[in-house]
Amino acid sequence: MLRFFITTFLFFILAVPSIAQNSDRATKIFEEVDARRSKIKFEQTDMKMIIYNSRGNTRNRSINSFSFSGGKEEKSLLVFEEPANVRGTGFLTLNDGSNEVQKLYLPALNRVQTITASQKADRFMGSDFTYEDLGDQNPDDYDFELIEESESLAILRAVKKENSQYAYIRFYINTNRYSLEKAEYFNKDGKMIKRLEAENFTNVDANIWRANKMTMFDLRTNRKTELVWSNRVINKPIPGWRFTERALKRGSN
Repeated sequence: MLRFFITTFLFFILAVPSIAQNSDRATKIFEEVDARRSKIKFEQTDMKMIIYNSRGNTRNRSINSFSFSGGKEEKSLLVFEEPANVRGTGFLTLNDGSNEVQKLYLPALNRVQTITASQKADRFMGSDFTYEDLGDQNPDDYDFELIEESESLAILRAVKKENSQYAYIRFYINTNRYSLEKAEYFNKDGKMIKRLEAENFTNVDANIWRANKMTMFDLRTNRKTELVWSNRVINKPIPGWRFTERALKRGSN
């Protein structure tokens, strides 16, 4: 019995540095992904959202997207242009590094709604992306573990430090270009419930890569939602008023 306790103790004290190094490496990889993403100060794009139900029927949305990144400050705005029943709907996200605020404007109600913590797991505009999925993926919000690393791929296990609809997420990172290739979302029973796949990457500026298509699969309901980007405009200044609640009601005008 004494030998068992000595062996266990030695294993623990030897394993702790290895675990810490593993976590540090995983954190640095995700921080590099975030750093490269944030190097683009201004970005404006056209987006298509295609929502597939379990029978393969689709609903299409056209969206104008605006974003700003400046140090710890992140701002983004999505404005729906088509179809007519969602035209003018706007979604504003403001992040100052320690606090995130999401606001949804519904023109039919002429009202701006602030998304609460209890609504983060709700579907965004009937899609398979939730409000949490569309939030800022700040490295400081997660505890990371490096599961596997090869020459060009790192697989990270990420657990959000505060409340999340997911028990953990597995991120697949291309370490040649530090881009997110895939994410797998698990519930508390360890079952994968959603999967995100990114493809059609473009080098938009100095080894900064953007996916031109992302697909979120809801494995529980056999649904999926595609986001497709086009007409990217990089680092053309966007006026600050664009990212205000007042402007949220004005749409793309």
